[in-house]
Amino acid sequence: MQYVKLGRTGLKVSRLCLGTMNFGPQTSEPDSYAIMDRALELGFNFFDTANVYGWKLGEGITEQIVGRWWAQGGGRREKVVLATKVFGRMGEWPNESRLSALHIKRACEASLKRLQTDYIDLYQMHHVDRETPWEEIWQAMEQLVREGKVLYVGSSNFAGWHIAQANEAAKARHFMGLVSEQSLYNLKDRMIELEVIPACEHYGLGLIPWSPLAGGLLGGALQKAAQGRRANADVQKEIDENRGKLELYEQFCKEIGEKPADVALAWMLKNPVVTAPIIGPRTLEQLDGSMRPLTLQLSDEQMKKLDEIWPGPGGPAPEAYAW
Repeated sequence: MQYVKLGRTGLKVSRLCLGTMNFGPQTSEPDSYAIMDRALELGFNFFDTANVYGWKLGEGITEQIVGRWWAQGGGRREKVVLATKVFGRMGEWPNESRLSALHIKRACEASLKRLQTDYIDLYQMHHVDRETPWEEIWQAMEQLVREGKVLYVGSSNFAGWHIAQANEAAKARHFMGLVSEQSLYNLKDRMIELEVIPACEHYGLGLIPWSPLAGGLLGGALQKAAQGRRANADVQKEIDENRGKLELYEQFCKEIGEKPADVALAWMLKNPVVTAPIIGPRTLEQLDGSMRPLTLQLSDEQMKKLDEIWPGPGGPAPEAYAW
């Protein structure tokens, strides 16, 4: 495993982040434990979750699974840089979602209880809240930091100007502000190259891409279909819409003798702003098969070919669309 600093911080995290969203809904609790144990063996020290994962209102099922795994001891908690999130709806009452100071406080306390820990390494805002002023958000986060319940604050699904707003407001308060952004980013979905990535570069945020395989589309979708493995309706629609590009992509991967999923992740790891793509294995086999991108070095010519198959927006704004 390789390690890198999270943005401008001194915190070192693994180049791949273990996503836990499948724990509970798709992966049983014993199998989730086995995946997390194996992740530690492979050198993963960066785990990502969220209070809404598990998808049963207010229960935080995935956080509970992680908490019970930590309760087994063996230094599990001490080895992991834990990232979780706040914003999503956790109840039916008005203040049980979003980023009011009240909800941030209550959501943090609830996550700590479910996770059976006394601090969260990286507390991420799961979405921007346009209805709450930054003064209120930062006051709540500062309090959690003072209490030792949160060490770093990150964002997720922010626009570039939201990152600028947030960190300028934090600077005025002499607070560190955002240290990371978790965004949708992969070979197919490259819109954040316009403004989010430049904002991350400017403010020293580590980029933590989610859905690096575009929901499985970049993981050999055509090859799997040819083997008789059925895709769900959403993935099948994506396959139909991107069939031409997928044919070129999977042929390219075949020519260089690499798996499509490995190429997609290796392409992402070439970007110096990217800290750690999130991989969300459902099985041990999927986890064990995720290590190749760390040693796969794509040449400049191969990177150019991938840009031709999956063209991005043309670079950062405004040059991408203006002179």
